[in-house]
Amino acid sequence: MARKKIKGTAERPRLVVSRSHKHIHAQIVDDYANKVLLGLTDYSKDVAAEAKKAKTKTETAAIVGKKIAEKAKSMDISRVVFDRNGYIYHGRVKALADGAREGGLEF
Repeated sequence: MARKKIKGTAERPRLVVSRSHKHIHAQIVDDYANKVLLGLTDYSKDVAAEAKKAKTKTETAAIVGKKIAEKAKSMDISRVVFDRNGYIYHGRVKALADGAREGGLEF
């Protein structure tokens, strides 16, 4: 399992991606404190208006990635460990990661 190898710390928390058929979720987690520092979905208030304008689920995932990067930057988080949660690094998962990188997160 990837989770056994990937750990998030206070200096470098874990960016976890989870997806369903309709939605995509992203969380920033500090594993040592057992704390979710930040969470965002495509139907969150901050993202929903932009996500409705997106034509595909992949575009929506990129928007979620950019927004979580913006929020992380406001919390002074600039470096994360990417946890794809067992999903193949392709499609929506890759789009979210690319969006987070565009937003300024480093992983």
